[in-house]
Amino acid sequence: MNWIDEIRNYNPFNEQEKQDKKVALDYITTFPNILTRENEFAHMTASSWIVNKDRTKVLMIFHNIYQSWAWTGGHADGEDNLLNVAIRETMEETGIKNIKPLQEDIFSLELLCVDGHVKRGKYVSSHIHINVTYLLEADESEALAIKEDENSGVRWIDIDDAVQISNEQNMKVVYTKLNKKLKSVTI
Repeated sequence: MNWIDEIRNYNPFNEQEKQDKKVALDYITTFPNILTRENEFAHMTASSWIVNKDRTKVLMIFHNIYQSWAWTGGHADGEDNLLNVAIRETMEETGIKNIKPLQEDIFSLELLCVDGHVKRGKYVSSHIHINVTYLLEADESEALAIKEDENSGVRWIDIDDAVQISNEQNMKVVYTKLNKKLKSVTI
């Protein structure tokens, strides 16, 4: 199944996801360069909600640009296998090597507003990330490593504290949804 069909077939968890899915599909089918940052207004990203085996902790990074504890993730940059994007970004941003998807399907979908910022000395205008999230599992005893150009911390956080540790109000809503959804799924 191609990535657009994965999004089309995604069953929204709540009203936010229902509306965001509609807008995302409208945009995806209108603009051919949505998988790349060439589309400066909106482009695809993939994130991960990485839990330990017991589902009591989530692996988060301290994001340098946002100055907040956050999930891992990044730009598709032309890659149409969004699960691979999520796994690659997780490995790059945390140093862990042994990651397994708890499900191959999209776990969550959201449109995320990104404020204008400077990255690697260049100004990046405000834009939208059309984001899909995957539920991954990793071993919390595996060694962690910081990716200095993107984050300044990597650690396992009690799942109930993941929302409070974030400094980004809009992401607190997303993390609350992910935790609620995690408790409702059987894996």
